[in-house]
Order: sequence, then C-alpha cells, then structure tokens
Amino acid sequence: MEKYMTFRDFLINNIVYLDGGMGTLLQQKGLKPGEFPETWNKSHSDIITDIHRAYFDAGSNVVSTNTFGANSLKFSGSELEEIIRCAVENARAAAKLSSSQKEKFVALDIGPLGRLLKPLGDLDFEDAVDIFKKTVALGVKYGVDLVFIETMNDCYETKAALLAAKEASDLPVLVSNAYGEDGKLMTGASPAAMVAMLEGMGADAIGANCSLGPRQLKNVMMELLENASVPVIMKPNAGLPRFENGKTVFDVSAVEFAGDVRELVEKGVRLIGGCCGTTPEYIKELNLKTKGMSPAPLTDKGITVVSSYTHAVKFDATPILIGERINPTGKKRFKQALINNEMDYLLGEGIKQQDKGVHILDVNVGLPEIDEVSMLTAAVCELQAVSDLPLQIDTASPEAMEKALRRYNGKAMVNSVNGKEESMEKVFPLVKKYGGLVVALTLDETGIPATAEGRVEIAKKILAKAAEYGISSKDIIFDTLAMTISADKMSANVTLEALRTIKNDLGCHTSLGVSNVSFGLPQRDAVNSTFFALSLFNGLSAAIMNPYSVDMMKAYYAYKALRGLDDNCSDYIKNADSFATVPAAPAQPQTGSAASQQAQGTPGSSASAASSSAASVATESPLMFAIVKGLKERATELTKELLKERKPLELVNDEIIPALNIVGEGFEKKTVFLPSLLMSAEAASGAFEIIKAAMPLAKEAAGDKPKGRFVIATVHGDIHDIGKNIVKLLMENYGFDVTDLGKDVPPEVIVEKVIEIHAPLCGLSALMTTTVPSMEETIKQLKEKAPWCKVVVGGAVLTRDYAESIGADRYCHDAMETVRYAEEVLA
Repeated sequence: MEKYMTFRDFLINNIVYLDGGMGTLLQQKGLKPGEFPETWNKSHSDIITDIHRAYFDAGSNVVSTNTFGANSLKFSGSELEEIIRCAVENARAAAKLSSSQKEKFVALDIGPLGRLLKPLGDLDFEDAVDIFKKTVALGVKYGVDLVFIETMNDCYETKAALLAAKEASDLPVLVSNAYGEDGKLMTGASPAAMVAMLEGMGADAIGANCSLGPRQLKNVMMELLENASVPVIMKPNAGLPRFENGKTVFDVSAVEFAGDVRELVEKGVRLIGGCCGTTPEYIKELNLKTKGMSPAPLTDKGITVVSSYTHAVKFDATPILIGERINPTGKKRFKQALINNEMDYLLGEGIKQQDKGVHILDVNVGLPEIDEVSMLTAAVCELQAVSDLPLQIDTASPEAMEKALRRYNGKAMVNSVNGKEESMEKVFPLVKKYGGLVVALTLDETGIPATAEGRVEIAKKILAKAAEYGISSKDIIFDTLAMTISADKMSANVTLEALRTIKNDLGCHTSLGVSNVSFGLPQRDAVNSTFFALSLFNGLSAAIMNPYSVDMMKAYYAYKALRGLDDNCSDYIKNADSFATVPAAPAQPQTGSAASQQAQGTPGSSASAASSSAASVATESPLMFAIVKGLKERATELTKELLKERKPLELVNDEIIPALNIVGEGFEKKTVFLPSLLMSAEAASGAFEIIKAAMPLAKEAAGDKPKGRFVIATVHGDIHDIGKNIVKLLMENYGFDVTDLGKDVPPEVIVEKVIEIHAPLCGLSALMTTTVPSMEETIKQLKEKAPWCKVVVGGAVLTRDYAESIGADRYCHDAMETVRYAEEVLA
C-alpha cells in the first residue's frame, strides 16, 4: 500500500510502530568483529533489505536506515554519501517488497559521535553540528521521510544533533536518549530536563531507548509522560544481555517485552519499538498486544520551565530566585574584571550565589568597552562548566543573544523582549529556534505606561505576537517593571496591580527586578525586602535579586513557610542561622569556586557539582576547594604559590587526592554528575602539571612512584571513546601510569602492548553490541598470552554477568569503580 500521508499527519492519530535492533541481527548474519555495520548497506544490501522487510512485515510503520554510525568522523565524504544512498535505497526497497498493508516510512538513523564536546572533551559544539548536518543533508538528498536521533547519552550532543537536523531539513525529527539505571543521562540530565530543551527546540517526539529493558525504563517513561506535551517514544532493549553458547542473548522474551510496553502505551506512550536484542518477532508481538488500542490524547502540560544540562526548574507555586550579581551595573570591580577578561571573578560570583540557594543565574556582561558577543558566549560556556544552574541570558544585543543561546546547554531564560515591534521581530525568532523562556517587559514604543491597565494591554499584545511565531504563553514570563518609589509614590502599587492581573487573568508567570523599587533611597534592603514580600503575596513567580541580602532571604524563606510551601519549616530553620550574620554587600568572592550542593527544597532542582562536604574545606584549603569546584586556572595558580612553602608530595597527599576523593565519593553516591567529576579531574591535572614542571624528577614530585601500569583501549570496530577517555583521566589523576591505545584497536595490538610493558591491568571499552565479539576475542588472547594481566571492561551494552561470561575479570559501571578496582588489584 502506497503511503498517502506525511509522517507528521500519521503521528497525530496513531500509535506508531518503530523497528527493533539491527546489530544483533547482523552478527547472526555474519558481521565480523571490527567490521563497520554501515558498510553492509553496499556490500550486503540483500541482507539489509531483508531485515528491513522483516520489520515492515512484522508491523513496523517506521524502519530506520542502517546508518547509526554513519558520519564524517568515520567515513570520507564519498564513502559517507554512498553508504547513506545505499541505506535509503535498501529501506525503500524493503517497503515495496513488504506484504504489510500498514503505512510505511523511512527514518534516517543518527547515533552519537563517540566523543565528548568541549569543555568535557575535545570536540567543539559547532564542529559537532557540522558533522551531523552532513549526514542529515545526505538523508534529505536521498529521500528519507524523517530523522531519528537516538541513543544519545549527553544533553549537549543531543542539542547539536537536533540543531543540525533542523538547520539542514524541514523533516520531522524524533529524539531518543539513553538513560542509565539512575534515570539520568551519562552527563547527568534528567528526563524532565531533556523534555524542556528538546520540546523548546521543536522536536516532533521525545523519548528513551537502549541501555535498559522495558520494566527498568518505566520510571524514565513516566517522567517523560509527566512533562512532555509532544508524543513520547519508547524503544527499550530486550532486557539484559548475557553470553550463551558463543552468542549474545537477552533475558526478556518477545511476549514479556510486548506486555511491559503495552502498559506504558496505556499510560500515554505513542511511538513504540525495540533496541538491542529485539527482532521482528518482538515487533510482531507489540502489534498483537496493542491491537485495537487508540493512542492516548496529547495534552499541553502547560509547564513553564527552564533547564540546565542536569535538571529542570519549573515555575509553579514555589517562587524562583534569580541571582542578579553577574551584572556590571553599579559594580566597579565587576566592570574591571570584564575589561581584564578575569573569568574566574565572574565564575566566583556565580558560584557564591548558587551556594546562597538561587535557582537561576542572570548573566549580563554588557559594557561598551568589551566585545559583548564573544564575552557573553564565553561566560555562558564557562559558567556551565562549573555550575549546573540554569542561566538567564541577559542582553539587549540580538547578536549576542543568538550566539549565547546557540551554545547554551539546556533551555535558557532569555532577558528580554518588550512590546516594541522591532524587539519582538528580533527576539521571537531566536526563542522559537533555540527554545527559551523569554522575559517580556511591559513597555512599547510609547514607553512605560503609568497605569496597570496600560501594562496589561502591552502584555496581551506581546502574547498575540508570540503566538504568530508559534510561541506559547507558557514560554513568556512578564516583568511589570518595578519603578523607584522615590520618584513616584504610587509606582509600586501600579507594578503590583499589573502583576496580579497578568497572573490571575492572563494566566502567565511574572518576574521582577526587585531592587529597582528602592533606587535613590537609604537603607534599600528594608524597602526591597518588603516590596519582595508584597510581590510574592500578589503572585510573583520569580525575582531577580541579591541573594547576599539577609533581609531578602528572610522574606523569601518566611513567605515559603507562611504559604505552606516549606514542609515542617525545614528550609526556614536550616537557613535561620545565616539571617543574622551575612551583610547585604558581601566581600568580593574568592575566585576559583564552582557549583556546590544546592539548597534542599529548591523547586525542580537536582544535586549539583560537588558534595556538601566541599563547603567545609573552602576556608581551610583554597586548593582543595578549587579542585572540588573544578576550576583549573585557580588550582594551578594556588599550586604555584603553595610550592613556595610546602613540599610537592605533601600537596599531592594532603590536598589534591583528598579533593578528588570528595568529588569521587559524591559521584559514587549520585550527588555529583559526570561533568563535575571531569572538571575536578582537569583541575587536579593542572595542579599535577605545575608540580611536575617545578621539580627535576617529575614522577616522584607528582606522587612518588606510579601505582602501576594500566593499558586501555576501545576495542576493534568501535570508534566511541568517551568512556575510555574518562577512565584514563581519572586513573592518571590517581597516580597510575596509563597507556592509551586509542579506539578501534585490534586485539593483537592490545596484547602486544600488555606484554611489552608487562602491564598487570588492562581496560577494554565497547559501546555497541556489534563490537562485543571483538572484546571477547581480545580477552581470549590476553588470557592465553598474558595470563598475569587482569582485564576490566565497561560500556553501555555490558552487564556484570555478561562481562564474566566473555571472560573479563571485572565489569566496572563507571570510571570511579575502575579506579577502586585498580587500587585493589595493584595494592
């Protein structure tokens, strides 16, 4: 049956059946260890076509091309084009040959690049976008119906891929991420955070695939359904893998799989299929189990939200605090720091505010003496390297706004747009493209209305214009403009009346720059805090404020307690001791600080960059604090100074290693996420390099003798080296002598190196099921030729039982577990 509607049309009223795994089927058909599956599109087109046809015959509406790893990092330009051309032709041929009468679509399959983006890795964001664009453009050229971005485990790379798909085509785009057992991506993002970013950027459907079986994925799916207003995708593995009679098998049958997925379809999942270990039989069972079911209706959840690379912050009953201190207005020292490009000063301001409990950081670097475009982008990227708080990008320059929004990792708050036609025409297209919650000032070409009614009318005009761009009212937050009461005694009342009307009658959220109300008056904190309390009572959703102000924080925590937003008054009690101690105008923050544990009870937040024990070392040990917080420049500066008075080994044992342990233990307890772990490791590396350079015997100075030799490699056929690189960095910081053989390494090369240096430990990494046979062969050769060497393995497709079944001595879930095992083996 010929397709008669577009995929977007079909998605509206139907449950969409996707396909299942490709890698395991290719292995059964003879794919050799180390062989790229994508090359079979040309060399074994009949096999690829038969697999696609089997999925169509089993009931798939959408078959994904065999292009998961097809990108310009892996193939030359001509090779890439030929692979994608053949891949699309194979899928199209399968659709024609299929006996199924269902609607059929071909999706361009896009997987991760296998490299971390800066600052955690070495791949620039724009380079990643360009790589994905090349693949998408070829898919469009050869006639795919949609783009399916899948198995992404990093928020930032997911954004790069979606941005590329949007800029290179107008096709529907499905986006699916790979969540771990903790319900988060490898780099820490929650499902709610991913929904905020992806929905804001215009993904047609959002979901989860790979890593887990359907039951283990249930909590992730429920969080996606709770937050998403677009269709939700579920594409789990066939349970957990194991090695049996020389073959990889999975522990969930097709019937059990289909029954588990059906339960989630009843909850609202609308696109269903399978990943690793699933076959056409699984898709057939899915069709049988869900036969006659209608898709759950889509509802706009109406959630006003921003996000960082780890968590979402929702605007609801609990007011949101936006730290105002990263702004040169009225701050002489901050202005000088911007002119001198003292980024550590700016980062220190950000982190001190996070320590005070703000939920969002306002970032304004507008000065005529500097290049605001480059400085704002740099500030956004640098802040996100050390803090997991969402940011408010605050600029009057559309160019600076676009550059910063493009590089922002998450869904940002945008400050601001106003009722002037010129402003709306410049800002709304940016918000539509990149996503964002935009602050709308209630002024227009006539100025700021003197009445509340005038400001509300401007708000209505802004909402109408936003709708023309496809921007919902949930992504507009109104600032009714606090004016100084020293110039107009009724100005505060007008602001509050407009705020109350917009909140109650228009149903929109509101924000205020609270401190403007007291300009020109003495004892401003008294006025600010009282006005803040009045604003909160009248429905204020968020305040741009000074978190160092004791009076402001008193008002905030008291309001929460009085309004029933603080269970057992726990936040109020926890912060009460600080109310009588900290002055409103703080001493300038120490540079070299980073994200700390967020205050408990903050809305929509997650644990951030360092464990709470980090704060206790802040005053006693600046070097430990810098390493825990992840600031490399500050750590290197402090190390240089400390070496004038202390011995190198003393610094290593008393400062650097304990700091790494703080972060490592936080990572193991899931209170610290991968980006923070890596930034701390980089800061420690910077300190180590200074120690080495300052002493004639580098290794002895950096920690006496190495703990032991460690060979590490990504196995033959696998170009994904993120996990390997993370392990390498951590092992080096803990004093091991690491030999990194790189990615796509043949077994013979690994064995030869282990024998050459008589390494007692070897680490092997693999991301894809198709490369596990290479890992098994490597282990086999190591056991035969280097029996003294222990083999530790890791990777998304592995489990402890599976690792044991292929002969590994140890499976490690993450880098810190590898460090602990190495210390145990080499003790």
